[in-house]
Amino acid sequence: MAVFSIAALALVNLSGENVRTASAIEARVLAGVVAENRIAEALVDWPPVGETSGVELAGDRPWRWVRKVTRTSDPELVRIDVMVGRPDSLRTLAESTAFRGRR
Repeated sequence: MAVFSIAALALVNLSGENVRTASAIEARVLAGVVAENRIAEALVDWPPVGETSGVELAGDRPWRWVRKVTRTSDPELVRIDVMVGRPDSLRTLAESTAFRGRR
């Protein structure tokens, strides 16, 4: 009976780890979607140089994003970096970078 109990506890622990892992993967995927959305928005129109931030809903959850647009050595090209995380944490769950030219 003791062996069965130990095996059952190991299976319960394993299923709990699977749920935590699935939740972490889901959070990273949704944060990645938000990052790509912010990049796409910046690629449509010439973005202003500097930092902007906001909150976007994805998967019925709020996501904090920060977009940094910086000049490059070419005046016709800017670098766009987007970092996304949960509003209640400073941890970044997804990042995306793009370059946009004026032409």
